Amino acid sequence: MPEQIPSELPEEYRELSATVRDFAEQVVAPVSAQHDREHSFPYEVVAGMAELGLFGLPFPEEYGGMGGDYFALCLALEELAKVDQSVAITLEAGVSLGAMPIFRFGTEEQKQRWLPSLAAGTRLGGFGLTEPDAGSDAGRTRTTARLEGGEWVINGSKQFITNSGTDITAFVTVTAVTGETERGKEISTIIVPSGTPGFTVAPPYDKVGWNASDTHGLSFDDVHVPEANLLGERGRGYANFLRILDEGRIAIAALAVGAAQGCVDDAVRYAKERQAFGTHIGGHQAIAFKIARMEARAQVARRAYYHAAALMLAGKPFKQEAAIAKLTASDAAMDNARDATQVFGGNGFMNEYRVARHYRDSKILEVGEGTTEVQLMLIARSLGL
Repeated sequence: MPEQIPSELPEEYRELSATVRDFAEQVVAPVSAQHDREHSFPYEVVAGMAELGLFGLPFPEEYGGMGGDYFALCLALEELAKVDQSVAITLEAGVSLGAMPIFRFGTEEQKQRWLPSLAAGTRLGGFGLTEPDAGSDAGRTRTTARLEGGEWVINGSKQFITNSGTDITAFVTVTAVTGETERGKEISTIIVPSGTPGFTVAPPYDKVGWNASDTHGLSFDDVHVPEANLLGERGRGYANFLRILDEGRIAIAALAVGAAQGCVDDAVRYAKERQAFGTHIGGHQAIAFKIARMEARAQVARRAYYHAAALMLAGKPFKQEAAIAKLTASDAAMDNARDATQVFGGNGFMNEYRVARHYRDSKILEVGEGTTEVQLMLIARSLGL
Protein backbone atom coordinates (compact mmCIF):
# COMPACT_ATOMS: atom_id res chain seq x y z
CA MET A 1 0.00 0.00 0.00
CA PRO A 2 1.32 3.50 -0.78
CA GLU A 3 2.43 5.70 2.10
CA GLN A 4 -0.36 8.10 1.22
CA ILE A 5 -3.85 6.66 0.87
CA PRO A 6 -5.61 8.65 -1.86
CA SER A 7 -8.58 10.80 -0.89
CA GLU A 8 -10.56 8.97 -3.59
CA LEU A 9 -10.54 5.52 -2.07
CA PRO A 10 -10.45 2.26 -4.03
CA GLU A 11 -13.86 0.80 -4.76
CA GLU A 12 -13.78 -1.91 -2.08
CA TYR A 13 -13.13 0.67 0.62
CA ARG A 14 -15.85 2.98 -0.70
CA GLU A 15 -18.32 0.10 -0.73
CA LEU A 16 -17.45 -0.77 2.86
CA SER A 17 -17.91 2.83 3.98
CA ALA A 18 -21.27 3.05 2.22
CA THR A 19 -22.46 -0.21 3.77
CA VAL A 20 -21.49 0.86 7.29
CA ARG A 21 -22.94 4.34 6.70
CA ASP A 22 -26.32 2.81 5.80
CA PHE A 23 -26.16 0.52 8.84
CA ALA A 24 -25.30 3.45 11.10
CA GLU A 25 -28.21 5.54 9.89
CA GLN A 26 -30.80 2.77 9.65
CA VAL A 27 -29.90 0.54 12.63
CA VAL A 28 -27.68 2.46 15.03
CA ALA A 29 -29.14 5.97 14.95
CA PRO A 30 -32.77 5.06 15.77
CA VAL A 31 -31.81 3.43 19.10
CA SER A 32 -28.81 5.56 20.11
CA ALA A 33 -30.66 8.09 22.22
CA GLN A 34 -32.50 5.40 24.17
CA HIS A 35 -29.34 3.41 24.94
CA ASP A 36 -27.55 6.60 25.92
CA ARG A 37 -30.40 7.65 28.20
CA GLU A 38 -30.73 4.21 29.81
CA HIS A 39 -26.97 3.52 29.93
CA SER A 40 -27.71 0.16 28.31
CA PHE A 41 -25.37 -1.93 26.19
CA PRO A 42 -26.70 -2.19 22.59
CA TYR A 43 -26.64 -5.96 22.15
CA GLU A 44 -28.90 -5.82 19.09
CA VAL A 45 -26.59 -3.32 17.39
CA VAL A 46 -23.52 -5.41 18.21
CA ALA A 47 -25.27 -8.43 16.71
CA GLY A 48 -25.91 -6.41 13.56
CA MET A 49 -22.27 -5.38 13.33
CA ALA A 50 -21.32 -9.01 13.78
CA GLU A 51 -23.55 -10.03 10.88
CA LEU A 52 -21.82 -7.46 8.69
CA GLY A 53 -18.46 -8.98 9.63
CA LEU A 54 -17.12 -5.78 11.16
CA PHE A 55 -15.43 -7.51 14.10
CA GLY A 56 -13.48 -9.69 11.69
CA LEU A 57 -12.41 -6.98 9.24
CA PRO A 58 -8.62 -7.05 9.81
CA PHE A 59 -8.22 -10.76 10.48
CA PRO A 60 -7.40 -13.62 8.06
CA GLU A 61 -10.18 -15.92 6.92
CA GLU A 62 -8.43 -18.88 8.54
CA TYR A 63 -9.38 -17.43 11.93
CA GLY A 64 -12.90 -16.51 10.90
CA GLY A 65 -12.05 -13.01 9.75
CA MET A 66 -12.94 -11.09 6.61
CA GLY A 67 -9.40 -11.01 5.21
CA GLY A 68 -9.30 -7.21 5.17
CA ASP A 69 -6.92 -4.81 6.86
CA TYR A 70 -6.67 -2.30 9.68
CA PHE A 71 -7.60 0.60 7.42
CA ALA A 72 -10.92 -1.09 6.64
CA LEU A 73 -11.61 -1.19 10.38
CA CYS A 74 -10.80 2.52 10.59
CA LEU A 75 -13.26 3.37 7.84
CA ALA A 76 -15.99 1.43 9.63
CA LEU A 77 -15.23 3.23 12.89
CA GLU A 78 -15.43 6.61 11.20
CA GLU A 79 -18.89 5.91 9.81
CA LEU A 80 -20.24 4.51 13.08
CA ALA A 81 -18.87 7.38 15.16
CA LYS A 82 -20.73 9.93 13.07
CA VAL A 83 -23.92 8.80 14.76
CA ASP A 84 -22.86 6.98 17.95
CA GLN A 85 -19.45 6.97 19.59
CA SER A 86 -20.47 4.32 22.12
CA VAL A 87 -21.12 1.82 19.35
CA ALA A 88 -17.90 2.79 17.60
CA ILE A 89 -15.76 2.35 20.71
CA THR A 90 -17.37 -1.04 21.34
CA LEU A 91 -16.13 -2.16 17.93
CA GLU A 92 -12.74 -0.46 18.28
CA ALA A 93 -12.02 -1.98 21.67
CA GLY A 94 -13.38 -5.36 20.65
CA VAL A 95 -11.04 -5.55 17.68
CA SER A 96 -7.90 -3.53 18.40
CA LEU A 97 -7.76 -4.10 22.16
CA GLY A 98 -9.55 -7.40 22.59
CA ALA A 99 -8.76 -9.54 19.56
CA MET A 100 -5.65 -7.91 18.12
CA PRO A 101 -3.31 -8.87 21.01
CA ILE A 102 -4.33 -12.51 20.49
CA PHE A 103 -3.67 -12.22 16.76
CA ARG A 104 -0.36 -10.37 17.14
CA PHE A 105 1.18 -12.27 20.03
CA GLY A 106 -0.83 -15.41 20.71
CA THR A 107 0.24 -19.00 20.15
CA GLU A 108 -1.48 -20.92 17.40
CA GLU A 109 -3.52 -22.72 20.05
CA GLN A 110 -4.65 -19.39 21.55
CA LYS A 111 -5.57 -18.04 18.13
CA GLN A 112 -7.61 -21.13 17.29
CA ARG A 113 -9.37 -21.01 20.65
CA TRP A 114 -10.26 -17.33 20.85
CA LEU A 115 -10.11 -15.59 17.46
CA PRO A 116 -13.01 -17.25 15.61
CA SER A 117 -15.64 -16.10 18.11
CA LEU A 118 -14.01 -12.67 18.50
CA ALA A 119 -13.87 -12.18 14.73
CA ALA A 120 -17.48 -13.32 14.47
CA GLY A 121 -18.51 -10.73 17.05
CA THR A 122 -20.27 -13.32 19.17
CA ARG A 123 -17.75 -12.80 21.97
CA LEU A 124 -15.75 -9.78 23.14
CA GLY A 125 -12.35 -9.42 24.77
CA GLY A 126 -11.11 -6.70 27.12
CA PHE A 127 -7.72 -5.00 27.47
CA GLY A 128 -6.72 -4.74 31.13
CA LEU A 129 -3.92 -2.18 31.30
CA THR A 130 -4.98 0.87 33.32
CA GLU A 131 -4.85 0.76 37.12
CA PRO A 132 -5.69 3.30 39.83
CA ASP A 133 -1.99 4.28 40.06
CA ALA A 134 -0.92 3.32 36.54
CA GLY A 135 -2.68 5.20 33.78
CA SER A 136 -0.45 7.11 31.40
CA ASP A 137 2.50 5.78 33.43
CA ALA A 138 1.68 2.14 32.68
CA GLY A 139 5.12 1.06 33.86
CA ARG A 140 3.87 1.51 37.44
CA THR A 141 1.67 -1.59 37.13
CA ARG A 142 1.05 -3.14 40.53
CA THR A 143 -1.07 -6.14 39.60
CA THR A 144 1.07 -9.23 40.13
CA ALA A 145 1.13 -12.76 38.76
CA ARG A 146 3.28 -15.48 40.27
CA LEU A 147 3.85 -18.90 38.74
CA GLU A 148 2.81 -21.64 41.11
CA GLY A 149 2.29 -25.32 40.28
CA GLY A 150 1.79 -24.70 36.56
CA GLU A 151 -0.66 -21.85 37.12
CA TRP A 152 -0.50 -18.07 37.27
CA VAL A 153 -1.88 -16.64 40.49
CA ILE A 154 -3.02 -13.08 39.87
CA ASN A 155 -3.72 -10.33 42.40
CA GLY A 156 -4.49 -6.69 41.80
CA SER A 157 -6.99 -4.39 40.12
CA LYS A 158 -7.70 -2.56 36.88
CA GLN A 159 -9.96 0.36 36.03
CA PHE A 160 -11.78 1.89 33.05
CA ILE A 161 -11.77 -1.42 31.13
CA THR A 162 -14.01 -1.46 28.05
CA ASN A 163 -16.09 -4.52 27.08
CA SER A 164 -15.12 -6.24 30.32
CA GLY A 165 -18.54 -6.95 31.80
CA THR A 166 -20.97 -7.72 28.99
CA ASP A 167 -22.90 -10.97 28.70
CA ILE A 168 -20.70 -11.89 25.74
CA THR A 169 -17.31 -10.97 27.25
CA ALA A 170 -15.01 -13.99 26.89
CA PHE A 171 -11.89 -12.78 28.69
CA VAL A 172 -9.74 -9.87 29.71
CA THR A 173 -6.04 -9.80 28.89
CA VAL A 174 -4.22 -8.18 31.82
CA THR A 175 -0.77 -6.78 32.33
CA ALA A 176 0.89 -8.02 35.51
CA VAL A 177 4.27 -7.92 37.18
CA THR A 178 5.69 -11.44 36.87
CA GLY A 179 9.15 -10.77 38.30
CA GLU A 180 12.04 -8.33 38.56
CA THR A 181 14.93 -7.68 36.19
CA GLU A 182 18.04 -5.52 36.34
CA ARG A 183 16.05 -2.79 34.59
CA GLY A 184 13.04 -3.01 36.88
CA LYS A 185 9.70 -4.76 36.73
CA GLU A 186 9.15 -7.71 34.43
CA ILE A 187 5.66 -7.14 32.99
CA SER A 188 3.81 -9.89 31.15
CA THR A 189 0.31 -10.28 29.73
CA ILE A 190 -2.05 -13.05 30.77
CA ILE A 191 -5.47 -14.10 29.48
CA VAL A 192 -8.10 -14.30 32.25
CA PRO A 193 -11.36 -15.90 31.10
CA SER A 194 -14.62 -14.41 32.35
CA GLY A 195 -16.07 -16.24 35.33
CA THR A 196 -12.71 -17.39 36.67
CA PRO A 197 -12.98 -17.64 40.50
CA GLY A 198 -11.56 -14.56 42.19
CA PHE A 199 -12.02 -12.41 39.07
CA THR A 200 -14.63 -9.78 39.96
CA VAL A 201 -16.19 -7.23 37.63
CA ALA A 202 -17.30 -4.10 39.49
CA PRO A 203 -20.61 -2.35 38.72
CA PRO A 204 -20.51 -0.14 35.62
CA TYR A 205 -19.20 3.40 35.94
CA ASP A 206 -21.55 6.39 35.92
CA LYS A 207 -19.89 8.25 33.05
CA VAL A 208 -20.27 11.67 31.47
CA GLY A 209 -20.43 10.16 28.00
CA TRP A 210 -20.10 6.90 26.03
CA ASN A 211 -23.06 5.79 28.14
CA ALA A 212 -23.89 2.79 25.95
CA SER A 213 -20.31 1.52 26.13
CA ASP A 214 -19.51 -1.18 28.70
CA THR A 215 -16.85 0.02 31.18
CA HIS A 216 -15.90 -1.49 34.53
CA GLY A 217 -13.27 -1.74 37.19
CA LEU A 218 -11.83 -5.22 37.76
CA SER A 219 -10.29 -6.97 40.73
CA PHE A 220 -8.23 -10.14 40.98
CA ASP A 221 -8.03 -12.01 44.27
CA ASP A 222 -5.81 -15.11 43.97
CA VAL A 223 -7.10 -15.75 40.47
CA HIS A 224 -5.69 -19.02 39.07
CA VAL A 225 -5.29 -19.52 35.32
CA PRO A 226 -3.16 -22.05 33.42
CA GLU A 227 0.47 -21.23 32.67
CA ALA A 228 -0.46 -21.54 28.98
CA ASN A 229 -2.60 -18.39 29.32
CA LEU A 230 0.56 -16.28 29.10
CA LEU A 231 0.09 -14.11 26.00
CA GLY A 232 3.34 -13.53 24.14
CA GLU A 233 6.80 -13.87 25.57
CA ARG A 234 7.21 -13.52 29.31
CA GLY A 235 8.52 -10.05 30.16
CA ARG A 236 7.40 -8.60 26.82
CA GLY A 237 3.94 -7.60 27.99
CA TYR A 238 4.65 -3.91 28.34
CA ALA A 239 6.40 -3.66 24.97
CA ASN A 240 3.67 -5.65 23.24
CA PHE A 241 0.91 -3.51 24.67
CA LEU A 242 2.72 -0.35 23.57
CA ARG A 243 2.58 -1.73 20.01
CA ILE A 244 -1.14 -2.39 20.44
CA LEU A 245 -1.64 1.16 21.72
CA ASP A 246 0.24 2.63 18.75
CA GLU A 247 -2.11 0.82 16.38
CA GLY A 248 -5.11 1.67 18.53
CA ARG A 249 -4.33 5.37 18.30
CA ILE A 250 -4.95 5.23 14.57
CA ALA A 251 -8.30 3.56 15.18
CA ILE A 252 -9.23 6.11 17.85
CA ALA A 253 -8.23 8.87 15.43
CA ALA A 254 -10.61 7.41 12.86
CA LEU A 255 -13.37 7.29 15.46
CA ALA A 256 -12.66 10.90 16.41
CA VAL A 257 -12.77 11.97 12.76
CA GLY A 258 -16.19 10.35 12.51
CA ALA A 259 -17.37 12.33 15.50
CA ALA A 260 -15.93 15.54 14.05
CA GLN A 261 -17.55 14.90 10.66
CA GLY A 262 -20.85 13.96 12.27
CA CYS A 263 -20.89 17.36 13.96
CA VAL A 264 -20.24 19.05 10.61
CA ASP A 265 -23.01 17.12 8.86
CA ASP A 266 -25.56 17.83 11.58
CA ALA A 267 -24.56 21.50 11.77
CA VAL A 268 -24.91 21.92 8.00
CA ARG A 269 -28.39 20.39 8.00
CA TYR A 270 -29.50 22.49 10.94
CA ALA A 271 -28.02 25.70 9.52
CA LYS A 272 -30.01 25.20 6.31
CA GLU A 273 -33.28 24.67 8.19
CA ARG A 274 -33.13 27.03 11.14
CA GLN A 275 -34.44 30.53 10.41
CA ALA A 276 -33.27 33.73 12.11
CA PHE A 277 -33.32 37.40 11.06
CA GLY A 278 -35.18 36.65 7.85
CA THR A 279 -33.05 33.82 6.47
CA HIS A 280 -31.61 30.41 7.34
CA ILE A 281 -28.79 30.78 9.85
CA GLY A 282 -26.27 29.28 7.43
CA GLY A 283 -26.71 32.46 5.40
CA HIS A 284 -25.06 34.44 8.16
CA GLN A 285 -21.31 34.63 7.82
CA ALA A 286 -20.68 34.00 11.52
CA ILE A 287 -22.36 30.59 11.27
CA ALA A 288 -21.06 29.73 7.80
CA PHE A 289 -17.45 30.45 8.78
CA LYS A 290 -17.78 28.46 12.00
CA ILE A 291 -18.97 25.42 10.05
CA ALA A 292 -16.27 25.95 7.42
CA ARG A 293 -13.62 25.71 10.15
CA MET A 294 -15.28 22.55 11.44
CA GLU A 295 -15.03 20.96 8.00
CA ALA A 296 -11.38 21.97 7.70
CA ARG A 297 -10.57 20.33 11.04
CA ALA A 298 -12.29 17.10 10.02
CA GLN A 299 -10.53 16.91 6.67
CA VAL A 300 -7.06 17.59 8.13
CA ALA A 301 -7.58 14.97 10.83
CA ARG A 302 -8.81 12.43 8.27
CA ARG A 303 -5.67 12.86 6.18
CA ALA A 304 -3.57 12.41 9.32
CA TYR A 305 -5.06 9.02 10.15
CA TYR A 306 -5.02 7.92 6.50
CA HIS A 307 -1.28 8.61 6.43
CA ALA A 308 -0.58 6.81 9.71
CA ALA A 309 -2.61 3.79 8.58
CA ALA A 310 -0.79 3.63 5.25
CA LEU A 311 2.60 3.60 6.98
CA MET A 312 1.48 0.88 9.38
CA LEU A 313 0.16 -1.34 6.60
CA ALA A 314 3.36 -0.80 4.60
CA GLY A 315 5.39 -2.10 7.54
CA LYS A 316 7.10 1.24 8.11
CA PRO A 317 7.58 3.16 11.39
CA PHE A 318 4.37 4.95 12.32
CA LYS A 319 4.55 5.83 16.03
CA GLN A 320 4.96 9.57 15.44
CA GLU A 321 2.27 9.64 12.76
CA ALA A 322 -0.16 7.70 14.97
CA ALA A 323 0.38 10.20 17.79
CA ILE A 324 -0.15 13.12 15.42
CA ALA A 325 -3.32 11.54 14.05
CA LYS A 326 -4.72 10.87 17.50
CA LEU A 327 -3.85 14.37 18.71
CA THR A 328 -5.26 16.12 15.64
CA ALA A 329 -8.43 14.05 15.47
CA SER A 330 -9.32 14.23 19.17
CA ASP A 331 -8.84 17.99 19.11
CA ALA A 332 -11.05 18.20 16.01
CA ALA A 333 -13.79 16.12 17.64
CA MET A 334 -13.86 18.22 20.80
CA ASP A 335 -13.64 21.55 18.96
CA ASN A 336 -16.31 20.55 16.45
CA ALA A 337 -18.64 19.29 19.18
CA ARG A 338 -18.34 22.64 20.96
CA ASP A 339 -18.92 24.63 17.77
CA ALA A 340 -21.81 22.43 16.62
CA THR A 341 -23.49 22.93 19.98
CA GLN A 342 -23.12 26.68 19.48
CA VAL A 343 -24.65 26.47 15.99
CA PHE A 344 -27.64 24.65 17.45
CA GLY A 345 -28.01 27.26 20.19
CA GLY A 346 -30.40 26.19 22.95
CA ASN A 347 -31.26 23.03 21.05
CA GLY A 348 -27.61 22.00 21.24
CA PHE A 349 -28.05 21.68 25.01
CA MET A 350 -30.89 19.21 24.58
CA ASN A 351 -30.04 15.50 24.63
CA GLU A 352 -32.56 14.78 21.89
CA TYR A 353 -30.04 16.28 19.43
CA ARG A 354 -27.02 14.24 18.42
CA VAL A 355 -24.59 17.14 18.84
CA ALA A 356 -25.37 17.20 22.56
CA ARG A 357 -24.26 13.58 22.81
CA HIS A 358 -21.12 14.35 20.78
CA TYR A 359 -20.39 17.20 23.18
CA ARG A 360 -20.46 14.80 26.14
CA ASP A 361 -18.81 11.90 24.33
CA SER A 362 -15.91 13.67 22.66
CA LYS A 363 -14.02 14.74 25.77
CA ILE A 364 -12.82 11.20 26.49
CA LEU A 365 -11.15 11.14 23.06
CA GLU A 366 -8.57 13.53 24.53
CA VAL A 367 -7.91 11.06 27.36
CA GLY A 368 -8.42 7.44 26.29
CA GLU A 369 -5.63 5.38 24.65
CA GLY A 370 -3.11 8.05 25.52
CA THR A 371 -3.93 11.55 26.73
CA THR A 372 -3.25 14.65 24.66
CA GLU A 373 -0.20 15.22 26.83
CA VAL A 374 1.12 11.72 26.09
CA GLN A 375 0.73 12.31 22.35
CA LEU A 376 2.67 15.56 22.64
CA MET A 377 5.36 13.76 24.63
CA LEU A 378 5.64 11.05 21.95
CA ILE A 379 5.87 13.62 19.16
CA ALA A 380 8.50 15.62 21.07
CA ARG A 381 10.55 12.48 21.65
CA SER A 382 10.41 11.66 17.94
CA LEU A 383 12.01 15.05 17.34
CA GLY A 384 14.84 14.25 19.71
CA LEU A 385 13.57 16.50 22.49
